[in-house]
Amino acid sequence: MQENALRPVAIAGVAESDLGKVPGKTALELQAQAALGALADAGLKLSDVDGIFAHTDDRFSGALLAEFLGLHPRYVDSTNIGGMSNIAHIRHAMAAVSAGLCSVALITYGSTQASDGARALAKVVENPRTPRGQFVMPYGQLSPIGYYAMVAQLHRHRYGTTPRDLAEVALAARRWAALNPKAYRREPLTLDEVMQSPIVADPLRQRDCCLVTDGGGALVIVSAERAADLRKRPVIVRGIAETYAHHYTPFNTADWLETGVAATAQAALDMAGVTRADVDVVQIYDHFTIGVLQSLEELGFCKRGEAGAFVADGALGPGGRFPINTSGGGLSYGHPGMFGIFLVIEAVRQLRGECGDRQLPRHELALCHAPGLVFSCNTTMILGVQ
Repeated sequence: MQENALRPVAIAGVAESDLGKVPGKTALELQAQAALGALADAGLKLSDVDGIFAHTDDRFSGALLAEFLGLHPRYVDSTNIGGMSNIAHIRHAMAAVSAGLCSVALITYGSTQASDGARALAKVVENPRTPRGQFVMPYGQLSPIGYYAMVAQLHRHRYGTTPRDLAEVALAARRWAALNPKAYRREPLTLDEVMQSPIVADPLRQRDCCLVTDGGGALVIVSAERAADLRKRPVIVRGIAETYAHHYTPFNTADWLETGVAATAQAALDMAGVTRADVDVVQIYDHFTIGVLQSLEELGFCKRGEAGAFVADGALGPGGRFPINTSGGGLSYGHPGMFGIFLVIEAVRQLRGECGDRQLPRHELALCHAPGLVFSCNTTMILGVQ
């Protein structure tokens, strides 16, 4: 089905679950908590849901969530392509709604990585028959941070990017988090604290890396026509695009600073019929500070090699020249393994004008961008208010 044949759809409800460290709940329970919150936000009932798009680190996530919620949906999607999975689910839901395969799509994600200690290196097990198991893990490469450390080294070598440039991203995220009551890390963060935090993978330090938290999120997708009669102001999916390059390990990536982001950005903007200058709200996946600098360049918000200067002097933070990641992002708000759905939740709230002290004055059009796996795939989405 071609993009121009898709019916307009709206995000009618959003919610996150308890965040931070939630040892009393499973990933499935966090999804269910967020799902009920998103449905209440939309003014819909659980019985209205007939499509489920779910992603956890478990297998068959959609069917598992449907059973847990006591639902018998007409359509299920459990696509797992890393951090961008839930934004890709929005595109899949557009197609399903357009084809009449479902009418109320529930998109969820949940993880208890913090409580489980799932990011501890001693717990990483890799199938030795996979490319990563054969050619990466035996040699001690930390993944994905090792790859992004090499990206940071390449960016520094090619463009002179400094640790101070990376630190600006972390500092801006913390300043936004201080305005968000739901953020996990809200205490002040200084430049010295960022620059003196322990090296994890040179040149990336601890504060250059996203948090490891528990949490869940949910979105409700319906046709634009149906959304007009629901509780909240509809947020319309104006444009969305995906690209795919390879599986998890970037063996065939010719240039690690050219990862396909530009293609998805232009395709999404073209589908929406807007330009970068029209965008008011920007949410960029911030698993590592270098990822934000790289994405700003590839998305076309600044020229190649100029991201360091672009983010200087608090440009990304409250009151800055180019505010982004207004929730506090994965660096300070929370990061339960996969962050894509939380970019969308914040974008929707900004477009609705629901963000209180962190509300942006202009909020008619939003761009969300997320990668998947390691330079493997990308998605960009444009949202607008009706």
